[in-house]
Amino acid sequence: MLKTAISSIRTTWKGMALTIRHFFAAGKTRKSIDIRDDNYFAQDKGVVTVQYPHEKMPIPEVGRYQLDVEIDDCIVCDLCAKICPVDCIEIESIKGTGPIGQTSDGTTKRLYAAKFDIDMAKCLYCGLCTVVCPTECIIMTDQYDRTVTHISQLTYQFSDMSPQEAEVKREELAKQLAERQAAKDAALKAVNKKEE
Repeated sequence: MLKTAISSIRTTWKGMALTIRHFFAAGKTRKSIDIRDDNYFAQDKGVVTVQYPHEKMPIPEVGRYQLDVEIDDCIVCDLCAKICPVDCIEIESIKGTGPIGQTSDGTTKRLYAAKFDIDMAKCLYCGLCTVVCPTECIIMTDQYDRTVTHISQLTYQFSDMSPQEAEVKREELAKQLAERQAAKDAALKAVNKKEE
């Protein structure tokens, strides 16, 4: 019994000594040095944890983080949504009644982006969407902090078109298609009358 009590006191003392030593060493932070440095393993005192957000790890140039879309350069080709392995990109397009503008690289835009949503909660950060984009309007940024209070806030909406504007564009397209169909029907009737 005495032997067990002494052993308990000794192990408790060792544990507390280690904790106290780390507590006082926590005032110092280890420097970020390259692992190939000769003194890398000589750093045995100080805090190892990066004190985020006051300190940040260096971001590699080829890092793949949060997606961003320059909607003015998007031609709404839907290639990014088709290649996405987890279907985190949702696009709804409306055909324009004519050319609606040009992208920064000179590509003619013929479709409106009524909806362009990316659910970053589903995203795998594979980068496939950025590779297939013909106008390079979808890119991966160096932003990695996506702290939100609700998961629905991880769905980013890039379309600059309101639902009312989208409805107006749909009506314009329907009107144009109806006029074209009426013109075709009138031409067909005229051809039929000539044949009779």
